[in-house]
This record gives sequence, C-alpha cells and structure tokens, in this order.
Amino acid sequence: MDREKLLEGMESRKALFGLFFCFDNRLQQAGDQFYEEITCKQFFLLICLSLFKEGAPTINDLSEIMGSSHQNVKQIALKLEKNGFIKTMNDPQDKRKIRIVPTQKIQDLGAKYYEQEEAFMAALYDGLNDEEIERTYKTMSKIEQNLIKIKGEHQ
Repeated sequence: MDREKLLEGMESRKALFGLFFCFDNRLQQAGDQFYEEITCKQFFLLICLSLFKEGAPTINDLSEIMGSSHQNVKQIALKLEKNGFIKTMNDPQDKRKIRIVPTQKIQDLGAKYYEQEEAFMAALYDGLNDEEIERTYKTMSKIEQNLIKIKGEHQ
C-alpha cells in the first residue's frame, strides 16, 4: 500500500495532522529499538533533564518541557530510578515537590551509544540541509505554541 498515493487529494493540513501521529509512532518504535536499557520516552526525559544546568528540576518542570502530564512523567521517572539512571528526592523547601537528579549511569549510557546516536541523527536528517532543518524546527515550534494555546482555552 502506498500511503502517498492514498493521501493524494487530501487537504494538506489534514494530511499533515495525520502525519504527526505517524511520525510519533515511527519515532517511538525506532527509539524503543535503539537502546537496550531504556525506552524512547525514558530517553526523552533524560534529554530534558540534561537541559537543567542550574539544579535539579521538579517533576512539574520536566512535565512542562516534555509536554506531558505530571503523572506520566512521574511514572517514567520511577522506572528510570528503579534502573539507576536517576534519583528522586523531596525538595528541601517544599516536601510536596519531587526533584530529579541524574546519576553516573546516564553518562555511561551516553558514552556507550554516542557513535550510534550520531549515525542515527545523520540517517534521520539524510537529504536535508541545515536551512531545511531550521525552518522545520521553527514551523514545528509555532505549531506547538498553537497546541499550548488550544489546551489552555479548553481547560
């Protein structure tokens, strides 16, 4: 079955909407096959965790940057903690907040897969130049901001 042929004639906005779901599924499948130790979603949490240079983020901080629910991020974090990639601790000032702290095991994971990650990124962006990647990033960022607005309007 040729998906492109099936989508011919469909309005581009609707086709793109469907493509987002296909893309998400394919990216998660590829990511889940990539690492032996963690899932794609767990890897994404670790990437987001690495963005916080000024102290350990809370579950809420991570859920905001990941675009996921507090409960979903908490479940992912608990699995990562069980496998030794992170530690969770209560915030000293507010015991209700849970902070996430990376362990050495994350560095070991990065070192183990560095070359494979570089090859994967090269294959993922094959045929795209830097300008196309930047333009796509900016477009997707605008769409994400629209989704944030839509979510806010329906709460």
